[in-house]
Amino acid sequence: MPIAFDTILTSMTLFAAPFLRLSAMMSVAPVFSAAGFNVRTRAVFAILIAALVAPSIPTPQVDSLLSAAGVLMAIREIGVGIILGFVVQLAFGAAVFAGQAISMTMGLGFAMAVDPQNGVQVPVLSQLYVILATLLFLALDGHLLLIAAVIESYQLMPIGVAGIPVASLSSVVTLGTMVFAGGILLALPALTALLMINIAFGIVTRTAPQLNIFAVGFPVTILAGLLIMFIVMPGFIDALGELIRSAVERGMGALS
Repeated sequence: MPIAFDTILTSMTLFAAPFLRLSAMMSVAPVFSAAGFNVRTRAVFAILIAALVAPSIPTPQVDSLLSAAGVLMAIREIGVGIILGFVVQLAFGAAVFAGQAISMTMGLGFAMAVDPQNGVQVPVLSQLYVILATLLFLALDGHLLLIAAVIESYQLMPIGVAGIPVASLSSVVTLGTMVFAGGILLALPALTALLMINIAFGIVTRTAPQLNIFAVGFPVTILAGLLIMFIVMPGFIDALGELIRSAVERGMGALS
């Protein structure tokens, strides 16, 4: 049975919308955008998921992907996918910021390592927190929640040629505070305890000036910081998990 060429073009247009949104999300989202997750695997996942999703979404009112309306639709789909992936990436940025804040206070700011998620040099504690955030993200099925969020986003922002609302872009910009507020929240218990230790060393230095604070202070601060991190780790994991969940919800809220 011959298939009309117009039918093929319509099917390709319907398939391209979820494919562009999913592939854009995977290009910036945690885990999916990691260097170890190669582009071919990412493209195969996007194609398979888009093929499953395409029949359940409304048919776009676009004649061809090569038309002006088709190009505008493609840009919009890519923008929505980037927003959803970028918002979750902010939660990982908060973990990196928390590790940097604790490292500077402990005296480990000079110990740098390559972040496997972003490919940049960060303090070793930031690398530890990124690895914990990645494992927690996978344990909470965050990758599945993120894919589900992309699919559900068609209810909030259906396929169309109109641009992304200014209110959504403003919401995404506002969510940038998550990096600093969330990072301070994650690091606050350790920072508070280390501040008390540094105040105690300041008092000791004033009362006993002959004490070499550099020879004594650095080892004690590092050991105390590691011990404090071990003690507060259960609360840190709970706070980080809540931050990741909140990032997914805020990403959906930014599109509404």
